[in-house]
Amino acid sequence: MFLLNITYIKPIEEIDAVLAPHRVWLEELCQRKVVVVSGPKNPRQGGLILLSVKTRAEAEAIVAADPFTSAGVSSVEIIEFTPVKYDPDFLPFIPA
Repeated sequence: MFLLNITYIKPIEEIDAVLAPHRVWLEELCQRKVVVVSGPKNPRQGGLILLSVKTRAEAEAIVAADPFTSAGVSSVEIIEFTPVKYDPDFLPFIPA
């Protein structure tokens, strides 16, 4: 699994200008069962996305397709981790 730690690097007005396509991109990933959960940080300085993918290459391709990335309004730290302890209801989200 991968956690995307998104940090805004442009003024919020530039973020808001790309927010609608970013949300469409997120919804497409949710429909494909790639995004487990996502949301903005508080205070609003970026966001977090938990991905259910197997490889770093998949995570990098997802980041590259983000409208925030193509608009150059954010930076993204990709954090890979292996879930060890979790609620049994979470099991379907863990890539095999």
